[in-house]
Amino acid sequence: MSLPASRRHFLQLAGVGLVAAGSGLPRLGHAQPAAAPATGPVLLNFNECPYGPSPAAQQAARDSIAGSGRYQFALAGQVRDAFVAQAGIPADHVRLYPGSSEPLNRAATLWTGRQAALVVADPTFETLGDMAAARGAQVQKVPLRNDGAHDLRAMAAAAHSQPTGLIYVCNPNNPTGSISPPAELAWLLANKPSATRVLVDEAYLQYSDQPSLIAKVAQRDDLIVLRTFSKLYGMAGLRLGVAAAHPDRLRELASLGENPLPVPALAAALASLQDPQLIAQRRLQNAKVRQATIAWLGKRGFSCVPSEANCFVVDVQRDGNAFAKAMADNGVVIGRSWPIWPQRVRVTVGTEEEMAAFRQAFAKVAGVPA
Repeated sequence: MSLPASRRHFLQLAGVGLVAAGSGLPRLGHAQPAAAPATGPVLLNFNECPYGPSPAAQQAARDSIAGSGRYQFALAGQVRDAFVAQAGIPADHVRLYPGSSEPLNRAATLWTGRQAALVVADPTFETLGDMAAARGAQVQKVPLRNDGAHDLRAMAAAAHSQPTGLIYVCNPNNPTGSISPPAELAWLLANKPSATRVLVDEAYLQYSDQPSLIAKVAQRDDLIVLRTFSKLYGMAGLRLGVAAAHPDRLRELASLGENPLPVPALAAALASLQDPQLIAQRRLQNAKVRQATIAWLGKRGFSCVPSEANCFVVDVQRDGNAFAKAMADNGVVIGRSWPIWPQRVRVTVGTEEEMAAFRQAFAKVAGVPA
């Protein structure tokens, strides 16, 4: 986490710019209003949580504004302590960042380059790959399995085929929402090259019932686990993330400079961590809407990759980017397609009302019954 001794030393990445990577919820079954106004297009394109920060988190952020003229390092310590108490790892194994894109970018800077390749799934979240490629690293893309999961054995083989600095596993994956089970991740850690580090991005894990890998950072020095408050906690615009790793790895990440943390984000994060019901409520809320939407698509002949996140990928059976444009023309903005999957597009799970608008637009564009 950011410390006073370095508070004026901001992030520098060798000339490569950074890439922008409480109780009070209603009872399940009752609609929760979206945080954004109802006017304008329905936005289902950036995997944002449509409910925004919890009411308690919103209030905490508002209350923090008066004191945000100071850095509030003590508040950052409270957030760290609350996080490690839940994660069950030592405090010196955690560092806070303004979002998880920053530690992703730092990892690319530190552990990839012309002599250190990066191995990723295809498709997956692209920030790390883009940064590694900008540094001249070979980015080895390994296609997902037929069920949409990471092919971790093929990724390990790719890492053995050339000097590899880093293997990146987004779990659940973005864009698919597919999961890599703990046993497969354990196999990867046991069979990868000994000098290769593994970065597991758990931005969407709270939407899943799968256990976290975060406790393992206390047992090994070649694993980095990232978390974010952007997704389930609804804080994408507030910016707060967590890197968990061996203290030596955290010191390497910190060697690229400090970046003081936004005080409203810290206040909202602490309120979120102190709400024992928030994760379970939002997980069920998301799953209900996601499963209903995927079932609706399936009945009309459109297959989706199994998802455990707040997004899914659907095969639209035609050019995906053209389909997304037609959806936008009908007031619903969805995600794009990927080169390896040109007929599949990503859709963020919104509120029940937003997904009703999605179904209406989808039926019109695809020419199927609503």
